[in-house]
Amino acid sequence: MKKMEIAYKVGDGLYINLTNKCSSACTFCLRQGDDKVGESDSLWLEREPTVEEATAAIEEKLKAYSYKEIVFCGFGEPTCVLDTMLSVAKWVKQNTAIRTRLNTNGQADLINSKDVAPLLVGLIDTVSISLNVPDAERYQALVRSRFGVQSYDAMIAFAKRCVEEGLDVVMTTVETTISKEDEEKSRQLCQSIGARYRIREWVDDGK
Repeated sequence: MKKMEIAYKVGDGLYINLTNKCSSACTFCLRQGDDKVGESDSLWLEREPTVEEATAAIEEKLKAYSYKEIVFCGFGEPTCVLDTMLSVAKWVKQNTAIRTRLNTNGQADLINSKDVAPLLVGLIDTVSISLNVPDAERYQALVRSRFGVQSYDAMIAFAKRCVEEGLDVVMTTVETTISKEDEEKSRQLCQSIGARYRIREWVDDGK
């Protein structure tokens, strides 16, 4: 049996895999055709790790490499296990000087039925949100959220709240999947929110 992979290296980042649950079923999701990213073996979890297991995995990885960033991103949506993620992030802040990032679909408020942005303050430095397309109906067709078309507005509202809370917010679209016109609309949307805009590769480079 493969060892449960909780922490794995991508570039100069240490990525933390806390859950395989997700509120979306994106048409482009990597896990539909693969089980690994970066220097991982298999990101399918036999069960969700505890806070203690996650911090132990991080400690072990830190012995071998000096990471520039610790990123909450695995084969699921990290905010599906919000309490675990926050506890692990708190441990990181208390025990290291490494910056933290959350890679998210932005549906945290819907998933947890509460305003999540304030809970991230002091624990998460950068919030990277998958914008995908600047249009609610096409967004839903692409990400197939279990919350339906309201998930787009909720994602935008979450981004705004994160900006209001003083977090560094990056919103991303995937290279070659949308038109130059949509990229410009996305850029303008991010500018109006106060977020940075990044066009990323389909297979993320870890930045």
